[in-house]
Amino acid sequence: MAGTLKASIFLHFQSNFEQKCISLFENAYQTSITNNIIELDFDENDITAVLHKYIDENPKRRKWSIVTNVENFIYDETIIPVKGFAAKFSRIDMRFAKIDWLNNEYTYFIEAKNLKSNDSSLKRRYINTGIDNFLVGGKYFECAGLLVGYILDGTTIQCVDNGVNKLLIKDGRSKEIIQTDSRNNYQSQHQERTLKHLFFDFVN
Repeated sequence: MAGTLKASIFLHFQSNFEQKCISLFENAYQTSITNNIIELDFDENDITAVLHKYIDENPKRRKWSIVTNVENFIYDETIIPVKGFAAKFSRIDMRFAKIDWLNNEYTYFIEAKNLKSNDSSLKRRYINTGIDNFLVGGKYFECAGLLVGYILDGTTIQCVDNGVNKLLIKDGRSKEIIQTDSRNNYQSQHQERTLKHLFFDFVN
């Protein structure tokens, strides 16, 4: 019973932490739009670097005692530690972390992918190296986190509904399409988990 209660409390604080991380990330996106700093030819890492700068500067991050870093290594115990072994590790784009007064550590991860309405390879990549990496056997399966699509051409509907979702249906994965919930949040339902998505439109 005590263990169940402790797990319940942890999940409550993890959920609260998740909402703060998403808030910081969305605020950074809004700041980047206001400052008109993102160019449509930017690489994913370029955009993530800009957003991370704004997260780092956000006073709420300090108030909430959250630390962040980009390009976080996912340690792999199966890789033998010899010279150069770290280069073989998977990396995820952004990591948020917090340690509470009870010494519990909370982490949250974000993986980012560029999306363009006229580029089917990017939509396919969003599935293969994005969605699938959060599922069983994927690099980020053990990570609490979400997937974000940076819209650099067209609209979210063109990239998601008429893009990523069409590919999922074509693959026989119609039950896994990205949909909006009652609060207009994007998510996809998978056997292993519910995966959250954000789409940051830098075009419109």
